[in-house]
Amino acid sequence: MKNTEGMLKENSLKGKVVIVTGGGTGLGKSMSAYFLKLGASVVITSRNMEVLNNTASELEKEIGGCILPLSCDVRDEVQVENVLKQTVEKFGEFHVLVNNAAGNFASPTEKLSYKAFNTIVDIVLKGTSNFTLAAGKHWIAQKVGGTVLNIVTTYAFTGSGYVVPSACAKAGVLALTRSLAVEWAKYNIRSNAIAPGPFPTEGAWSRLLPGELTEQFNPVRRVPLGRVGELQELANLAAYLISDYSAYINGEVVVIDGGEWLKGAGQFNALENVPPKRWNELDKLRKKT
Repeated sequence: MKNTEGMLKENSLKGKVVIVTGGGTGLGKSMSAYFLKLGASVVITSRNMEVLNNTASELEKEIGGCILPLSCDVRDEVQVENVLKQTVEKFGEFHVLVNNAAGNFASPTEKLSYKAFNTIVDIVLKGTSNFTLAAGKHWIAQKVGGTVLNIVTTYAFTGSGYVVPSACAKAGVLALTRSLAVEWAKYNIRSNAIAPGPFPTEGAWSRLLPGELTEQFNPVRRVPLGRVGELQELANLAAYLISDYSAYINGEVVVIDGGEWLKGAGQFNALENVPPKRWNELDKLRKKT
């Protein structure tokens, strides 16, 4: 068994209908593909219908199964409600919501306009809350359980300069995850989150670190395991957290980053850059004193 292979047994998600926001590209696409392989029916949403149709055609040809592409701006409650309506009309019910849609760019905060700041917060936090509220109200009214999986980030709990709108929004999503895990458990609705580290996707990385910045700030250097994540590794974790195998996991955020954030949090972790010769000198000095 390799880390680039699927983890769960065949048909682990059979009978489940999963909505994945931002499902046409990147992490959303890779998760949707694996959900399909495990027997789920998948609804993918984004604002770009052309991308959605291309992804749906590609995955149907490669994997088979049933995938429904629906255009949706997660900031618009009417469009969100319409996605749920069309999903129920098509499949009769939906069982899982994966809030993956996001927006981000790196910038000194003082250079941001109010509109730029609010755009990120609206997509990430408002978009997640819109879909979560709509799904939760539906499940509660129908007296059926459900599962919400939110994609956050490690700086949701540490904060980070230069991506402040995203940090604020993701922190809000994490609070939403933990709060509803308690409040909605009585309705048999679970709420969990994944905090990924570096998982290269062309769209996100080119926007955050364009041109020469990609190499200058290569995230591999920050990861103790010395590599970035494989998309299948994230898809494996997501599939587990939305499956019945994880029925007793509720209100948890699972970090999958190769130890990156812990390395950054440790006050003296940068000492790994001290050469062996210098360590020997320091050791002799310590023994003298």
